[in-house]
Amino acid sequence: MDTIYRLGVDIGGTFTDALVTDDQGRIVTALKTPSIASAPEQAIFNALDQLKDRGVDIQDIDLFVHGTTLGVNTLIERNGAETGLLVTKGFRDILEIRRLRLEDTTNLYGDKTEALVPRHLVKEIDERVLASGRVLHPLALEQLLQAADELVEQGITALAISFLHAYVNPAHEKQAEEQIKQRHPHLFVCSSSTIWPQQREFERTLATTMNAYVGERMGSYFLRLQEGIQVYGLKANLLSTMSNGGMMTASSAASEPVRTLLSGPASGVIAATHIAHVAGIEQVITFDMGGTSVDVALIDVHPSYSTDNKVGDFPVIIPAIDVTAIGAGGGSIAWLDSVGVLKVGPRSAGASPGPACYGRGGLDPTTTDAYLQLGILQADRFLGGQMQLHPELATSALDRLGNALGLDATQTAQAILDVATANMYAQFSPLMARKGVDPRDFTLLAYGGAGPMHAFLMACEVGIRRVLIPPSPGTLCAMGCTVANLRNDFVFSLHQNSQALAPGELSSHFEALEHKGRNWVQEEAQGSLKLESVYCLFSADMRYEGQAFDLEISLTSEEINTPELAKVKFHSHYEQVFGIRQAEAEVMFISLRVTVVGVVPSSNSIDHEVQAHQSLDENEPEERMIVFGNIPRIAKVCTRTQIPLHAVMQGPVIIEEYDTTIFIPAGFTVFRDIHGNLIGEMQA
Repeated sequence: MDTIYRLGVDIGGTFTDALVTDDQGRIVTALKTPSIASAPEQAIFNALDQLKDRGVDIQDIDLFVHGTTLGVNTLIERNGAETGLLVTKGFRDILEIRRLRLEDTTNLYGDKTEALVPRHLVKEIDERVLASGRVLHPLALEQLLQAADELVEQGITALAISFLHAYVNPAHEKQAEEQIKQRHPHLFVCSSSTIWPQQREFERTLATTMNAYVGERMGSYFLRLQEGIQVYGLKANLLSTMSNGGMMTASSAASEPVRTLLSGPASGVIAATHIAHVAGIEQVITFDMGGTSVDVALIDVHPSYSTDNKVGDFPVIIPAIDVTAIGAGGGSIAWLDSVGVLKVGPRSAGASPGPACYGRGGLDPTTTDAYLQLGILQADRFLGGQMQLHPELATSALDRLGNALGLDATQTAQAILDVATANMYAQFSPLMARKGVDPRDFTLLAYGGAGPMHAFLMACEVGIRRVLIPPSPGTLCAMGCTVANLRNDFVFSLHQNSQALAPGELSSHFEALEHKGRNWVQEEAQGSLKLESVYCLFSADMRYEGQAFDLEISLTSEEINTPELAKVKFHSHYEQVFGIRQAEAEVMFISLRVTVVGVVPSSNSIDHEVQAHQSLDENEPEERMIVFGNIPRIAKVCTRTQIPLHAVMQGPVIIEEYDTTIFIPAGFTVFRDIHGNLIGEMQA
């Protein structure tokens, strides 16, 4: 019987990662190939070629899930479609006004964020729906079509529609979308009531505009990818990961790409949650260091979610795994500011030209060059020896920077790592304080191409005593694709005093959302996925009457059917967060939320027996002279299987793997557990 495979692919800014698992959840192979910014699908085709060379039969892949940064990069780089926007008359400046908040509260003269759609491409339409859902003024169809014609003449290729109170009555938006698609079938058209029907006019309009802005590019990308994988004989339906850690079909992702903006980091957190669960660790801080940035997330049994994320300059209201960027990545460039202070990032060398040591024309030193200069990276073993690094180019780049600092190349390399770590610490500490956690109680789970190399430096700076490095850490985001479930979020804006609720009204609204969610799962899974089960999670955004902010409260079926119990839970949660409760105040139900999850069959754990008894590499570890902390040291150099099971090895240790290099400095010990994880612990 042929082996059935699952393929996960994560397209990053520097590398595209691919990971194949078998039907037992074991990693069959993992690889990294340079990303191609101009044609991201080509990197996937290159990966498929390499998989065939490694003996993987492409036709035996029954699940292909991938995540891409194409959407988020399109937003950040602002190179999306020429987009138009239709709004209710009187709301033309909604994207310009935003929330009237200062981006930097200490700077009264800061520049305003440039709107995604310029004002001349925003058209007002005569129509009006009241907050109750009653139509005050019918939709002016002739004016609508004229506005669409004018925008097309001005060169738009995508159009967003966001009318006032469409979240409660979408009739005008649906009518407008239908009429415009009939008149201009080439346009990418989307409406706010489809994308995210929640009260909050600016955020709803912005989410719809973002969807239109990246939709055309994402749609053509998915089309090219689908056509290409068919040439390779890959029969599995194409799926895409989402910002909430779930997945959806590529066709759905093409029509609602705004849901995939943070899919790459989210996939890593889902995989990290899976790894931590198998290892029996409940409290984890993820540390994902790639070529461009360092992302962290908090896992306390389950990942944290947020409806207040940011992509570039823009807030995103759609729920996503709560991931925060705190620093520069392995390809981030070191440079001097106007007063001669050393900085690292945010600009990245990317995959091309890449760090100076890549030998592809890059002249600026990066953190990767620094690690090579210090001896932690080995020039002829990068990517398992498939990519030769050039130490002389790294030294030359570091010397040029160091001359301005009065440092030699090695001292400059150490300074780059020190600055990068200090920058991370400066953002990490207040982030943990805002979340109300002591990081010393957590395990740092490191992954990404550069994460295992820098994680112990970060742990030492913060005071975290334990670091976990999972198997194949450089491709963990790709692994997250293989263990993701179908998952989507649905919202209903109620905005009602609890005393005004009719009997059964709350449960009726939740039942409607649940029905919508289960239908979505059925449509997504049809013909491509067999599900073990489907379940729903319920919550509500609640506040005291008169307040302007909400708390999201998870609810049980009993609390949904008995709103008084939901109010008691809100009072308790409010007191836990703020230290007080207002038992006499009225409670408002602002938004109702349902998250539907379709569980994809998977192996929940690695085969422990295989891992526990696999033969160890009997060769003695090598030794290498490195410089760290400006002190020459002798480090042991080995593979993961040379690390004893449950028997500790003292740092400094360098563990070389195909997809990453792991650096355990002096002051830490390391051992390997039966799951293949490396556990590093700070010495007392």
